Amino acid sequence: MGDLIAWLLSFFILIALLGIILYQLMCLADLEFDYINPFDSASKINNVVLPEFITQGVLCFLHLVTAHWMMFLLCLPYLYYDFKLYTERRHLVDVTEIFNQLPWEKKIRLYKLGYLIVLMACSIFWMIWSIVEDEHY
Repeated sequence: MGDLIAWLLSFFILIALLGIILYQLMCLADLEFDYINPFDSASKINNVVLPEFITQGVLCFLHLVTAHWMMFLLCLPYLYYDFKLYTERRHLVDVTEIFNQLPWEKKIRLYKLGYLIVLMACSIFWMIWSIVEDEHY
């Protein structure tokens, strides 16, 4: 039963991460179509960057503590990329350069979105596997 709770917690954390990334993509799309000014878009994105990094760290730590080694190893590259961005101080969007960086920022968030969808599929698979395995005992 504890394994199922861990998978459910992982599922909800992944949903939160997907929401944060989709919010950032919507802010960038609004900026691209000139629905929002660059300052507001950059400040909205910058307000959710650190919660995204912390949530990803919590997800990775959850898989480490619950001994889900495969999922931990799958989460590690994303966490490393976030850590590298943070230590190099490139994690925030610059309001003066946002139009020049718009295609790159969108591409990065789309890659993160795809990566999180793969993690979500794996998490759902392992959650179902955990339920089926518990029924046999």
